[in-house]
Amino acid sequence: MNDFHAATAEPVPRADSVAPVPPLVLLDREKAILEFNRRVLAQARREDVPLLERLRYVTIVSSNLDEFFEVRFADVMEAARLPGTAVTAGEVQGVAAAAHALVQEQYALFNDEVMPALEQQGLVVLQHSQRNAAQRRWVAAFFEEQVRPLLVPVGLDPAHPFPTVANKSLNFIVQLGGRDAFGRENSIAIVKVPRVLPRVIRLPDAVAEGRQAFVLLSSVIRAHLAELFPGREVLAFSQFRVTRDSDLEVDEDDATNLRQALRSGLFTRHFGQAVRLEVVESCPQALVQFLLQQFQLPAWALYRVNGPVNLVRLAQLIDQADARTLRFTPWEPAWPASLPQGGSIFERLQQGNVLLHHPFESFEPVVQFLREAVADPDVLAIKQTIYRTGTESALMEQLLEAARRGKEVTVVVELKARFDEEANINWAERLEAVGAQVVYGIVGLKTHAKLLLVTRRERAGGGHGRGNGVLRRYAHLSTGNYNARTARLYTDLGCMTADPELTADADAVFQQLTGQVELPTLHRLLAAPFALQAAMLAHLKQVARAARAGRPARVVVKCNALTDPQLMAALVEASQAGARIDLVIRGACMLPPGVPGQTDNIRVRSVVGRFLEHTRVFYFRWGGSEQDEALYLSSADWMSRNMLRRVEVAWPMRDAALRQRVIDECLVPYLHDARDAWALQGDGSWRSLAEAGGAGAQPALMNLYQG
Repeated sequence: MNDFHAATAEPVPRADSVAPVPPLVLLDREKAILEFNRRVLAQARREDVPLLERLRYVTIVSSNLDEFFEVRFADVMEAARLPGTAVTAGEVQGVAAAAHALVQEQYALFNDEVMPALEQQGLVVLQHSQRNAAQRRWVAAFFEEQVRPLLVPVGLDPAHPFPTVANKSLNFIVQLGGRDAFGRENSIAIVKVPRVLPRVIRLPDAVAEGRQAFVLLSSVIRAHLAELFPGREVLAFSQFRVTRDSDLEVDEDDATNLRQALRSGLFTRHFGQAVRLEVVESCPQALVQFLLQQFQLPAWALYRVNGPVNLVRLAQLIDQADARTLRFTPWEPAWPASLPQGGSIFERLQQGNVLLHHPFESFEPVVQFLREAVADPDVLAIKQTIYRTGTESALMEQLLEAARRGKEVTVVVELKARFDEEANINWAERLEAVGAQVVYGIVGLKTHAKLLLVTRRERAGGGHGRGNGVLRRYAHLSTGNYNARTARLYTDLGCMTADPELTADADAVFQQLTGQVELPTLHRLLAAPFALQAAMLAHLKQVARAARAGRPARVVVKCNALTDPQLMAALVEASQAGARIDLVIRGACMLPPGVPGQTDNIRVRSVVGRFLEHTRVFYFRWGGSEQDEALYLSSADWMSRNMLRRVEVAWPMRDAALRQRVIDECLVPYLHDARDAWALQGDGSWRSLAEAGGAGAQPALMNLYQG
């Protein structure tokens, strides 16, 4: 804590250049995303990480890459096809080459390090050639009883064209010899594997030879492919998997009912433009060329992999394995010390704000807050935004119950939350069915703000507020989603408050989202797309002026991504003026640090640990007193989409004790992390800052809250 403030005591000398400074070249965004996944993959190399968790990091990279291709890379490919865009075919191939290198690293790590280490611990995935006679008999019976009845091989001919292959589905392509039952020489067949089948199957202990033995569904099918084509010879085959553009595109101006338009688009999403083809390393070139032609893909879109084409599904092995010591020790979040367990949250908030730091502190108080509001007869209205809440949600069930009890329930459901559209549509329909007012935000903008507002009638002196009581608002604001599951996995901050100005601002945001009225001047909240970016730019200019005047000047930003050009330009200006700037960016960062004359005073680090870093904290200092600093929590990253194309909020931490707590827990430990931190270099590469025996921010916070 002292180090943090000491860093603001002496301004860094200004970088005064005689010669003009050339324009700053920003880093490539897509390659920055791939570099983040390389940092995640590095967790799978760490010997201090339990083995099954190392495998989990491998699967997380696969999941992240799937989304990268479905969304980011698909957009890049589309931009390269359109005339007049700044994206060239060479740039697309450059990103693809970086992706190829990462995938090769991933499979080498999987095959050469992680799986052999698991085998030493008695967990083994058996290929057909490794299975003994008893195991082969069991697999054959499993195939015959559980798999074969669901497989439909399709022999290709003019009457049986290439089948429609869904996004990310497992398939086999088979080259056949001989003639079919009708005497024809159709040599290519496709076998689509249903998603209902498990991808990892654990063998019974009776045939596992004292180990935990698993087989992959792809290996089971591969061993019995010939049985699907009696009378034909299987000459060659390969697994394959195609990744498609999965961004839902709905013209909101033309769609008379956005929910219906999105629901109809959920099916077609699985069959968008192909962007990537994965096959096994041994796939014959003739079959590769055939598949590339079918999916209209260039050669650089092909990914030959040494192993399963979908490593994401190896998460099923982690779930089935009986090996507690090979997993992280289960983490049980602490109950917040500032919130008496079992007491009224409303009464506690009347005494002051409560700060929640997840996952170190439990998410349950948020559920309890809503549960108390639902049960309290003096609560008249509940308003909440929903972005990613999951298919099962205690919060959503409470909102349903509130509507059944006759309370005024307003829910702003973001239907366009990518890959959560179906869950959100289903919640919206259930809420409407019980009488809740459901709106879908603003056309053209995603509602990404996390707000929960409760209005309660109270007597001026406290107690129940029947009759002529006054209305009092209570709110919860968060940097993360209303999702109890991810609240155990993501680091986030939540603020529970009865502050009249803050709750009035929250109500004004809801009024705008529902009534589409002009947003009034807010007291405390900063809202995007109206004032948030402008306020951040103003603070950065304030810091730059202080640095030029020789006063302490400091910026610390912790968020998930930094790609907004205006904010990056303002950071460069502050750096040139002499301000000291630390950026803790989990994912993509396009601003290169340490560029002479431009970003000399900027350091960028990323922390990748057990939990996904998700907090957004913005700190500014432009002088030597407490009045010369500001600290904000926010739902927004420093990206153009968050600042200009989303409804976001940021709020200042004015309570000195809570502000200091945020600094001590969310900034200082991350600036001194010597275990999980990486430093961005000027060329876009990252250097590990791990030291032998070095302390990490996340383990330190776990120790703090366990204590």
